[in-house]
Amino acid sequence: MREGYDGTGPGARTPDGCSVELYRRLPVGSEPDVIASAVPAGASILELGCGAGRVTRPLTERGFAVTAVDESPGMLEQIEGVRTICSPIETLDAGETFDVVMLASYLVHSGDPEVRQGMLRTCRRHVKDEGCVLIQREGPDWHTDVPRERQNDTGGIVRILSATPVGDGVDSMVCEYVYPDATWTQTFLSRPLTREEFAHHLDGAGLVVDRCLTDDGTWVRALPRH
Repeated sequence: MREGYDGTGPGARTPDGCSVELYRRLPVGSEPDVIASAVPAGASILELGCGAGRVTRPLTERGFAVTAVDESPGMLEQIEGVRTICSPIETLDAGETFDVVMLASYLVHSGDPEVRQGMLRTCRRHVKDEGCVLIQREGPDWHTDVPRERQNDTGGIVRILSATPVGDGVDSMVCEYVYPDATWTQTFLSRPLTREEFAHHLDGAGLVVDRCLTDDGTWVRALPRH
């Protein structure tokens, strides 16, 4: 397990504490609608950190040509009908460029700044010059509005239990996922970013913020800097 990351509950686990079984259960939210509204129909999409394919499947059903990337073979085994690549995001070389690169799951908030910038450089390296990068970031109160919980569409309760500072501007986040037949926890590191810091880090990777795609600002469309 990666330092600072952990998890409990049934089933196989990835290096960042995710449970493959849990991610198989998690429902898709509004992500496919957000993505489809921001990119051309039928676009080629490189999905970074695809997990068990929660968003991959509905994007494929909408006619997008998706290449799904994850570092966990167990996650990728849950995905059928699309090209998959097993690789850490920050070292990925897919050998081609795409109309759209998607970095979801708040991965831009990695506690390690080198990993964050490596992910953003991967986005820039794999997007066509006329393409775009779609990034999911945390809301402004994500680390302060704790504890909190919500119920999802598959009967699970998602709880953000705590956000504990561990130094250098990084918080240790603890999440709990409660289903009638099983409970999982995940502990991971996350670095809050102001809008200005977010834009600065994108600029360092050759990307510029184009616009927010959601009212809460959690989905952002970025363009390659020419």
